[in-house]
Amino acid sequence: MLSPVADESALNAVKLSSVSTEKRAPLDRARVAGTALRLLNEVGLDGLTLRAIARELDVKAPALYWHFKDKQALLDEMATEMYRRMVAGTTLDPADTWRERLLKTQRGLRAALLGYRDGAKVFSGSRFTGIDHAREMEANLRVLTGAGLSLAQAVDAGRTAHAYTLGFVTEEQGVRPLPGERREGYDVEERARRMADFPLAAEAGKLLFDDYDRQFEEGLALVVAGIGARYGIS
Repeated sequence: MLSPVADESALNAVKLSSVSTEKRAPLDRARVAGTALRLLNEVGLDGLTLRAIARELDVKAPALYWHFKDKQALLDEMATEMYRRMVAGTTLDPADTWRERLLKTQRGLRAALLGYRDGAKVFSGSRFTGIDHAREMEANLRVLTGAGLSLAQAVDAGRTAHAYTLGFVTEEQGVRPLPGERREGYDVEERARRMADFPLAAEAGKLLFDDYDRQFEEGLALVVAGIGARYGIS
């Protein structure tokens, strides 16, 4: 049997070998995007530079330009990878009502975005690099048109719900970058004291900056109810 010192040396050798093997792994779009998403949680979108990603991959920054012409191209791939992870292993129930489908998809989107620091900012405005989203999009549009909406109305309904979720999570992550974190300056009680001359606005802070689950669900219910009222579907 090896001595403890020998065991530790052997373990370190295995670790070094694993790191070395990882660093020698072929550099491709998926590996770069995965590394960028992992680094995103540490440094946020502002700190996510191609140089920082290259350093994490132990390559020179110009090597990344073989795969992404600029940072936006990388963000597009990151958003696509976020979407792939979001829908991996999920199934869509064809028996969903249009309301159930909108609620499920937007709840799933919010949960996915909250898993990344600045997740909503990365996802918002990015262009998917493949057609991974086409299957779910087709299924969602079929549910909405099956409920009596025209294709244009179905697109408007889906886009409105999607935009609500992105906007909500962007604001939510401005206060709570990741679950369990809270940015400095969002002390509700201190806010109320400073706004004491405006009692309704002061009291509103408890509703604006706490219990984001409740806030999201209420806002989503308003959006879905509005779609139903606008287009006359139940």
